[in-house]
Amino acid sequence: MKFMDSRKRAIMSNGDYHKRVTLRVTPSQILVAGFAAIILTGAIMLTMPFAVRPGEEISFLTSLFTATSAVCVTGLVVVDTATHWTTFGHVIILVLIQVGGLGFMTMATFFAILLGRRIGLRQRLIIQESLNQTNVAGIVRLAKYILFFTFITEFVFALILAVRWSADFGWRTGLWYGLFHSISAFNNAGFDLFGNFRSLTGYVGDITVNLCITTLIITGGIGFSVIVDLFQRGRNFKHLSLHTKLALSVTGFLIFVGTLLIYFLEMDNTLKPLNPAGKALAAYFQAVTPRTAGYNTLDIGILRPSTQFFIVVLMFIGASPGSTGGGIKTTTIGALTVAVWSMTKGRTNAEIFHRRLGQEQINKSMAILLIAITLVITVSLLLSITETADFLTVLFETTSAFGTVGLSMGLTPKLTVAGRCLVILTMFLGRVGPLTFAFALAQGRRKAALQYPEEKILVG
Repeated sequence: MKFMDSRKRAIMSNGDYHKRVTLRVTPSQILVAGFAAIILTGAIMLTMPFAVRPGEEISFLTSLFTATSAVCVTGLVVVDTATHWTTFGHVIILVLIQVGGLGFMTMATFFAILLGRRIGLRQRLIIQESLNQTNVAGIVRLAKYILFFTFITEFVFALILAVRWSADFGWRTGLWYGLFHSISAFNNAGFDLFGNFRSLTGYVGDITVNLCITTLIITGGIGFSVIVDLFQRGRNFKHLSLHTKLALSVTGFLIFVGTLLIYFLEMDNTLKPLNPAGKALAAYFQAVTPRTAGYNTLDIGILRPSTQFFIVVLMFIGASPGSTGGGIKTTTIGALTVAVWSMTKGRTNAEIFHRRLGQEQINKSMAILLIAITLVITVSLLLSITETADFLTVLFETTSAFGTVGLSMGLTPKLTVAGRCLVILTMFLGRVGPLTFAFALAQGRRKAALQYPEEKILVG
């Protein structure tokens, strides 16, 4: 009897131990581990012989790079997507893009809803972390909105693109191209099936293709919470939340300024052969795509260095929080700009749209900026050692990987083994977020129980 009681206590104790271990795993750690697991699974599937065209090299590092680029919705590739992979390989890449763009927890929510499963508190916390939300309330409803809006948007634009490309390739290929590029564009992935690493350069003056792709890029990169807010609160700007106002304002400003700058910088260069309308369309497309999309209608390698550097800045900023895009995010740079502007005006608080930003948000934005700059500088320095290329090219590829953009000046297919590993790591950190990854490495996020005395230092 005593033996049975002691055994029962041991089993209960062991169960409590595993429960405590499980509870110690934070949502950030689950997100990082989940993305890593999906990437590894995708890499293994892409290594299968029937995923690679006959005569093409089967390499695990190439498959790992492609799977990472797809899950992290980047679009950087070391082999030509159209000619290296079979249709099965293309389907695997497309599934990885969809899962990576929406987040594996959002997709898990989709299947849980289909199976009628209950979504517990822990799952809700992970979804909250993956969607970068501040509150767990209504998080499942938000996930449902995201899934519904995503599938409808991708379907509608897939049909439009299919009609357009059916005229060039026939209905069968046109439908497949429409579906593939609609999902790739909405998730800001930038993968294409046109071959020879040419992206959409063959459609530089095609208004249907340009407007469809840019609309998908902007819609996928604006942030799902912004989309829901626009639907719920109507089109009156003053009724929108501060987050929505800031995300829309910064996005609109970057696209407008980007279009003007690229237009004037490239007027006598890559835009020279085009008519005035074509120049404006191409400049607009190149201003939108650095928002982490990766498609291009102009040859990035022959742009002026000033244009290339400006695109680096756009790629570093990236899309909005809770979207399919990467970068430090529009609201991060917006919050820091507001804080600096308020300080220069002698204001104690950072204020915009008659609202005050919390100091914790300003601190978080500064942390994200500093970590991102450190990461980009470090990887650029290492790549300048391992690769044979000028520094602007190295910086461009690094920022493209970190911002999960996918634009390339031609270095990525020529990367060494060390270079590929560095870019894989950079894409992964850019997708999960540098701050999320830092939280995952930390033991916890407990606030300090005590505060030390404040002492001033000299700055500036």
